[in-house]
Amino acid sequence: MGIAISKKYGKAVRRNRIKRLLRQAFYNTCGTLQKPYAVILLPKISEEYSLAAFEQSLTKCMEKINRCA
Repeated sequence: MGIAISKKYGKAVRRNRIKRLLRQAFYNTCGTLQKPYAVILLPKISEEYSLAAFEQSLTKCMEKINRCA
């Protein structure tokens, strides 16, 4: 898994929080993948980020990946 966060997301504290949330959301949902994949995560710019929102979007994404594979 790779995470790409540029400076347009805010200062270092904010970017690090986003990375921590993305890592945790990925670890919580990666068990649903049927095959090993390389994943790069690029979050959308938003005012507020939450673990639940990241988990929900990653779950949808992994369901699509499993259907196509």
